[in-house]
Amino acid sequence: MQESLAISLDDVRAAAERLRGVAHRTPVHTSRTLDALAGRELFLKCESFQRGGAFKFRGAYNAISRLGPAERAAGVAAFSSGNHAQGVALAAQILGVPAVICMPDDAPPVKLAATKGYGAEVVIYERSTADREAFARAIAERRGMTLIPPYDHPHIIAGQGTAALELLEDVPDLDALITPVGGGGLLGGCCVAAKGLRPDIRIFGVETEGADDVRQSLERGERVSIAPPATIADGIRTLSPGRLTFPIMRQHVERVLVVSDDAVLAALRLLILRLKLVAEPTGAVALAATLDGLLPDECRRVGVIISGGNLDPSLMARLWG
Repeated sequence: MQESLAISLDDVRAAAERLRGVAHRTPVHTSRTLDALAGRELFLKCESFQRGGAFKFRGAYNAISRLGPAERAAGVAAFSSGNHAQGVALAAQILGVPAVICMPDDAPPVKLAATKGYGAEVVIYERSTADREAFARAIAERRGMTLIPPYDHPHIIAGQGTAALELLEDVPDLDALITPVGGGGLLGGCCVAAKGLRPDIRIFGVETEGADDVRQSLERGERVSIAPPATIADGIRTLSPGRLTFPIMRQHVERVLVVSDDAVLAALRLLILRLKLVAEPTGAVALAATLDGLLPDECRRVGVIISGGNLDPSLMARLWG
């Protein structure tokens, strides 16, 4: 008997209705050059064109828009290294909700500036010593705010799943879907949407070397915690998969693939030079895995989630150095 999951396809469809006319329906890009390099047809779902520059806006808006009047008046709090911070800040601004965002001391400056630009109050914590959730939860409780977690919440997961819902509406005959995976909100939501529409679709996640907590967890059959990872892909520096997202991934994900930071940089260069698409490192990890030949040969038509485009300008020197 299969385990009961946190969300269903109906939850993703309900999130899509809430997001209609608010979130961007992001484009799907193709490239004959990429297809030749990967040896298969690739369909890039470009969440780099989403509001806030990443898929995170989907879940944040879905969650905050469901709050009652008293909760909205009290405000929301969140913790994030960047894209969830921006998503919450922007969604809160649109909905007229006060927001406090807790960000680590090594958050990319471009993401820190954008979060403040959306009107949120930013509180900095030390990544190496602080428990980010406990830090943010203490602020939320002290101020009477609602905590909006980055991935482990049904409304967040359902909102992120709308990316796969749109992709499969545009390209319904995919063999496989591949996404980056940190805490599992994007991959978990996409699993439920994709398997609900196409039960035979094969689903893969991608992490970078040293940041493979989800791969280890799926192999062991239980949630594993790792030390804070050093990876160029700042959006997947999670220490363990979510309590709600892990059962979804365990039920639906075939395998989690692991790529090097160098492979991610190579994928970023290709996106910029050949497709004229700007992505951040985390946004390129799924493409890196396909270009490295890590997918099974039978996966001929593959949906690839480019999760975000908030590239830190300081990384440009490393890209071209």
